[in-house]
Amino acid sequence: MEKQNYSKGIHKIGKDIYAYLQPDGGWGWSNAGLIVDNDVSLLVDTLFDLDLTREMLREMRRVTKAADRIDTLIITHANGDHFYGNELVKNAEIISSKACAEEMVETPPQVLAEIAKEASNMGELGEFFLRCFKPFNFEGITMTPPTRTFERRLNLSIIDKEVILIEVGPCHTRGDVIVYIPDDKTIFAGDILFIGGTPIMWSGPVANWIRACDMMLDMDVEFIVPGHGPITNKRGVESVREYWEYVETEARMRYDNGMSAVEAAMDIDLGKYASWGEKERIVVNVATLYREFGSDDSSLNVVELFSLMAKMMKD
Repeated sequence: MEKQNYSKGIHKIGKDIYAYLQPDGGWGWSNAGLIVDNDVSLLVDTLFDLDLTREMLREMRRVTKAADRIDTLIITHANGDHFYGNELVKNAEIISSKACAEEMVETPPQVLAEIAKEASNMGELGEFFLRCFKPFNFEGITMTPPTRTFERRLNLSIIDKEVILIEVGPCHTRGDVIVYIPDDKTIFAGDILFIGGTPIMWSGPVANWIRACDMMLDMDVEFIVPGHGPITNKRGVESVREYWEYVETEARMRYDNGMSAVEAAMDIDLGKYASWGEKERIVVNVATLYREFGSDDSSLNVVELFSLMAKMMKD
């Protein structure tokens, strides 16, 4: 494997396995992957818009002729920064979990395109939206859904290379999948891992996320490509697991003391995790945990949650 510097573009992990990284890994700057065997290719995720996905595919073609035609595309979960570029490989077999496919249609790119147009008139929320998503172009994207879905586990073969898809959601989203290549001791973790950035739990429960981390820690694996951030190993998995244990404990203590989800999120001392990017995501994470705990005041919608994150960044 090449030296693991965190730079934009293609990084070779092992024989015919590549990661495509997008620093700094913050909002929308996701990673993808390419697995090839002879002239057969499997892509893990596309990117947030068409321009970024075209650039990625060009880079992949420069390193391997197998990328001239993508045979299979795996979507790890239903956030647009991992699938809005699908139309550029629409002739591939597109695979996701059943839950992911159902969730993908809920936030088509046209919704973000309309918000982007109105953001300058939306005050604090609009400023935060532009801060996160201004670099991306959501215009002219055609939603391209999976052509095949599965539940729990799916074993694929790329000629002689085994690829195992494992559904670990709901946790980050409702249908999260990790991609395991056992012979190459490699995992593409999707957004089960954010390295250097704060993970965000839209769905939960947190126990599923911790269980997914434990699963990866039990695997014979050396190289792990997160959904955001630099290539990592089991130490990266351990740090995300520890984050969730810490936040769950802190949120539960405040819930038992009668604090609201918003009060708790603002009150929690992030300690060593304060240096991670996107720390405002604590608002979403605590709201999701409070929903697990049984709170009646934690049913905040996405707009309300983004408004609260915007307020936290402003204060």
